Amino acid sequence: MKKLLSLVLALAMLLSVGCFAETEEAPFELTVLLPDFYTTEEFMVEGNPVLEAIEKATGVRLKITWAANSEYGTTISTTLADANTMPMVMALTDARGSVVIDSARAGAFWELTDFVKDAENYPYLAAGSEGVYNNISIDGKIFGVYRSRAYPRAGIYYRKDIAAKMGIDEVPQTLEDLTELAEALAQYSDDTYALNMCSYTAGTINLITVAFGAPQTWGVNEEGNIYPAHESPAYLEGLNWLRHLYEIGGIDPDFITIDSTNWDNIERTGKAFMRFDCLDNAYRQQEWFEKNEGVTEQIFEMIGGLEKADGTISVWPQNAGFSGEIVVTKQVSEEDLPKVMKFLDWVNGPEGQMLINWGVQDKTYWIDEDGYRLSSPTSGEDLTSQIHVIQHSLNQLGMNVPGDLCVPMKLTELRAKYNAINAEYAQYAVSDPCYPFISETNVAFGSVLSTIISDAAVQYIAHQIDEDGLRAAWAQWSAEGGEQMTQEYNEAYHASLAD
Repeated sequence: MKKLLSLVLALAMLLSVGCFAETEEAPFELTVLLPDFYTTEEFMVEGNPVLEAIEKATGVRLKITWAANSEYGTTISTTLADANTMPMVMALTDARGSVVIDSARAGAFWELTDFVKDAENYPYLAAGSEGVYNNISIDGKIFGVYRSRAYPRAGIYYRKDIAAKMGIDEVPQTLEDLTELAEALAQYSDDTYALNMCSYTAGTINLITVAFGAPQTWGVNEEGNIYPAHESPAYLEGLNWLRHLYEIGGIDPDFITIDSTNWDNIERTGKAFMRFDCLDNAYRQQEWFEKNEGVTEQIFEMIGGLEKADGTISVWPQNAGFSGEIVVTKQVSEEDLPKVMKFLDWVNGPEGQMLINWGVQDKTYWIDEDGYRLSSPTSGEDLTSQIHVIQHSLNQLGMNVPGDLCVPMKLTELRAKYNAINAEYAQYAVSDPCYPFISETNVAFGSVLSTIISDAAVQYIAHQIDEDGLRAAWAQWSAEGGEQMTQEYNEAYHASLAD
C-alpha cells in the first residue's frame, strides 16, 4: 500500500512538472521573506539541491531573505513601512496584526479572493477550508494563503519516567490529576522544575486558563454579549494554578528571561519535566532523546484535554487551523500575478509540499523499503546539521491548504497518539468568536492593550503583584481602549447574527 502511494505521488509530481516548468524559457526570479529558526546555520544558496529542484520543476528561481523568528514581527513592521524594500512574496506570522491589516487596506498586497476560489486553474489553493480563509479575510477580502496547521494541536506533555519515580503512573484525566502530577514533579529535586516556562508565556497561560473554562481571548456570556477572557472567573483560576506552582518551586523564577529558542534545551538537559505547548513537540523530544541519548523506551507522555470538576472538557487550540499566511505584494506586476499564484498552487501540491517541507530524497530525507519517509538515513548517521544548511526553514513557505500530501512517515506510538488526540479533542476546542471581525481600536492599540494583560498575568504568577494589582491592570486595560474594543466587537458580532 505504501509503495503504491509513493508511486501515485511520484506520478502526480511528474504531471505537475510538465504544465508549469515549460511556461518559462528563462527562470522567473521570485523574492521571498521567511522567518528563520536556524540562525546559527549558514543557508546554502549556490548549488542548493532543493532550490535547484524547485527551479527545474517550476521555472521559478527563489531569492530568499531570512529573518530570525525571534525578531520576525519587527522585521515585518520595518519591511511593510517601505514599499521599495518589500519582497514579492512574504510569510506573515500574525494575520491579524495591526500592521498587516493597515498594509492590506493601503494596497500593499494583492487581493487573492478570486484566485483561491478558482478550482480550475488553482486546484490546490481552492481545496482549502472556506472557514479558515474567512478567518484571515480583511473587510471580506482574502489577501493571503493561510499556512495550515493541525487543529487543535495544543496540549500537555511530560516525562512519564520522572513521574513514575515520583509515584505517578497513570496519565492525568482531570485538572485535579494534573495538579497532583505538577506538585510531584516540583518535588523531584532542588535544581529542577515541574513546568517548563519561558519568555513565550501566552501558550502556557492560554492553555491552563481555557482548561479551567475561560474563553479563548474573547467569549460570549449568558446574555449573548462579547466579553474579554480575563473577566471570566476561570481565567483567574488558571493564573492561580500557575501562581501556586511557582510558589512551591515548580517554575523557574527566571522564566521570563529564558528565550524561546532555549525552550527545548531545558527539557533536553533535564531541568524541567512538563510543558504546555504544541503537542507534537512531545514526539520530537522523544525522538531527540532516542537519537542523542540512546533512549530506547518511551519517556514522554501526552495529555490532550482534562475534565473540570463538572466533568466538562475545554481545550485551547494553539491555532485557528492556520499559523499566519503567505501574501503577494505589489512588487509583483499584475501581468505576473497569475504566474506567482500558479507557483503557490504548485507549492500546495504533492511535489511542492515534499520539496518545501522535506527537500530532496537521499539528501534531506530518505525512503525505506516499505515506502515510508525517514528523517535520517538507515545507516543511522546524524546529518541534522547538513540538512539544516540545505533545507533551513524553507518549510515556512509551506501552506498545505489541501492537507498533507507528502510521502508519510511510519508512525511511532507517540506520533500516532498525537494524531488521535487531535481528532478526539477537536470537538472540545474553544474558538474565538471575534476572530473574523475587525475592531479599529484593536488595529490601532491592540498590541499595547494585550501587553497590559499579559504583563500583569506574568507579574501575578511570579508574586510581583497581588490580586488587587492584577485587577488594577485589568481596569487600566479597560480605560485605555479595552472597553471601546469590547463595544466594537459586540457591534460586529451582533451584526453578523442579524445577517
